[in-house]
Amino acid sequence: MRKLPSLNALRAFESAARHLSFTKAAAELFVTQAAVSHQIKHLEEQLDTPLFRRLHRQLRLTDAGQILLPRISDALDIMAAGVERLRDDQREGGLTVSTLESIAATWLVPRLANFRALHPEINLSLAISDQLVDFERDNVDMALRYGGGGWPDVAVTKITDEDIFPVLAPSLLDKGPRLAKPADLLKFPLIFENLAETWADWFAAAGIANAPVPGGTFLPHSNLVMQAVMAGEGVALGRSFLINPEITAGRLIKPFEIAVPAALSYYLVAPVGADKQPKIRAFQDWIIAETHAAAV
Repeated sequence: MRKLPSLNALRAFESAARHLSFTKAAAELFVTQAAVSHQIKHLEEQLDTPLFRRLHRQLRLTDAGQILLPRISDALDIMAAGVERLRDDQREGGLTVSTLESIAATWLVPRLANFRALHPEINLSLAISDQLVDFERDNVDMALRYGGGGWPDVAVTKITDEDIFPVLAPSLLDKGPRLAKPADLLKFPLIFENLAETWADWFAAAGIANAPVPGGTFLPHSNLVMQAVMAGEGVALGRSFLINPEITAGRLIKPFEIAVPAALSYYLVAPVGADKQPKIRAFQDWIIAETHAAAV
C-alpha cells in the first residue's frame, strides 16, 4: 500500500512552489494563506525535510523542493486528466439503452434524429431485449421498459401512462361491415395480444357488459399485431403510446373515443445515482419532453 502525504498538502506545495508565494497559492486554491502555510509545514514534517527557504519577503525552493516539484506537478496533471476524461465519458461518448423491440421499432427509432440533433456528442446505441437488464452484468447504461415500475435496487422514472382502444386499417373499414357503434366491432375479425386489458374490458367500458367476444387471431407480439392490423386482417386493441403516430399519419383509424386505462406504464430504469451523469440526464430529459410533445 502506498504511503503518501495528504492530497491537500501536495496541492498546496505544488501551487506555492509554482508561484513561489503562499499568498498566490491561497488565492488559487480558495483557502487562506494560513491554511497553505499549515499544509506545507505538515508536509515538511511528514517528509522530515524543509521544502522552502523562507527569506525576507521571498520564498525559494530547497534542493528537496526542486526535486519534488516536477514530480508532484506531473502527478497532479495525470490525476486531473483522468478526472476530466471521466467527466467527458459521462457527458459525451457512448450511451447504450436497452428496450423492447415494440418500443424501439414503433416509437423510439423514428425519433432518434431529434435526439442526435440535440446531442451530437452522445453516441446512442440500442440493445433490444425482452429481458430485464442486470446493470452489473450487461453492458447497458439504462433501459426503457413497460411494466409496473416496482423494480428493486434501481432508479425508476415514469415516462408516461397509456390507454388501450380498438384500431383498424382504413382498408378494413371500407370493405367491412358498417361500423356505427361499439357493438358493431363484434362483426369484425378480432386480433388478440397477451395484454392485461382484454376485449371484454373494452366492451364493458363501452357499456356492453358480457359481450359475446368471438375468437380470432392470437399473436404473441405487439409488432406482429400492428402489422396484421395495418394489413387489414382485423381489429386489435392498440396501445396509445405506440399507436398514436400511426393514427396521426392516417395509417390506422381509432373508430371510437372510448379507451381503457392501461394497467402498466412506461419507465426509464438506471442504476441508482446514474441520473447524475450528464449523458443519462440528457436522454431522460429528452424522452420525457418528446413524450409530452407527442401527447399534445
